[in-house]
Amino acid sequence: MIELQVEQRIRYPPFESHRFIPAKLPIAISTKVIETGTRDDLINTVQNLAPSFKLGSDESWIVEQRYLIDGEPYTDEEKERNEHVLESNKKPLIVNEQRQGWYLTPNPIHAAIRNFISKTVVLLLIALGYLFIEPLLSSFGIQGIGTGTVRIGLLDYPLLTIIVLPLLLGPLALRVGANLADLVQQQNFLKSEPIDPSITLIEQPVAGQPLKLKVSIEETREDWKDIEVLWRVGALPPAREEVFRSLGVAESKQPPAGLTTELPHHWQIGLDDGTGGGEEAPMEAREVKGGLFLRPMRSMEAGGRCSLSKEVMTLDPPTMEWPGTVSTKLIRIHWEIIIRIQRTKGGPLLWVLPLPVQHPKSSSQIATLPTNDGRAESVPI
Repeated sequence: MIELQVEQRIRYPPFESHRFIPAKLPIAISTKVIETGTRDDLINTVQNLAPSFKLGSDESWIVEQRYLIDGEPYTDEEKERNEHVLESNKKPLIVNEQRQGWYLTPNPIHAAIRNFISKTVVLLLIALGYLFIEPLLSSFGIQGIGTGTVRIGLLDYPLLTIIVLPLLLGPLALRVGANLADLVQQQNFLKSEPIDPSITLIEQPVAGQPLKLKVSIEETREDWKDIEVLWRVGALPPAREEVFRSLGVAESKQPPAGLTTELPHHWQIGLDDGTGGGEEAPMEAREVKGGLFLRPMRSMEAGGRCSLSKEVMTLDPPTMEWPGTVSTKLIRIHWEIIIRIQRTKGGPLLWVLPLPVQHPKSSSQIATLPTNDGRAESVPI
């Protein structure tokens, strides 16, 4: 008798993944025995399970699920299932707390200022470096620029620093103002939260196929303008404790490469990998568990979108070959419907509904996993 195992392999992009070299980070691997029997019996069992999938590559970010028979990978890429498979696992904690219901969008100042600040920091360092070497340049007869001083109180300050420093402090002040505006927006929203829309699925959603649905919005408000319906799919972060277990590292020890020390006020068991450190979204009101800003999946793709209609709407599937819904501690493939409501002020309002989606009948393959930095203000919807 031999064993049939399901093996999950993941090197998930951390928060701000552009700062990392994927090949330098470990791949977390988890295996689970499904059944024992003869090889023919196990092959028949695989035909009734969800097809394998490989999103990304071993040299980059990767999310993979495959089957092992007698410890060796079993290739099922060319073996089509007779029926679509829908998993029966419960929704993970991260979906229940952070990906359903009403959400606001951050003040657009956050994204603009973040890009500006990084450039002004470089400019400030150049200015300080220039002031450091200016005496040496003067000794060679090279005339300095902006090396005069400005007296403020009892002290003299370099003119060049006085010019550059406001370029750094000004954006920081604007970000503080944007955070305060976000808090006011959240408090106002909580005082009069809209009624949830009603969504009717015409048929069971299947990965790689169009989605047909009807949407009914009982309540509309004066400041609501255009309303769009879209759907998207992505890979959510794995549970931090499962990554540690898969890599054979005790949670009390130094985190593996790519993971940071969790912040107790932000991270909780079963939620995510903890690498965001509370920076995925701007300042949020404490009254709402999970926050009022929709955090982007760090690897995701949007499908079709269309304007709200009273008739049956058809949304095109994402262009890449994504699998259906997967909800384990290590791999979480998540699908969701988003109703995007453009408002006259305050930015778009979002209503999100998790969507159980059946797997395609054959294996899914994506050569390069799409990624983003994980910040709510950086990924428009």
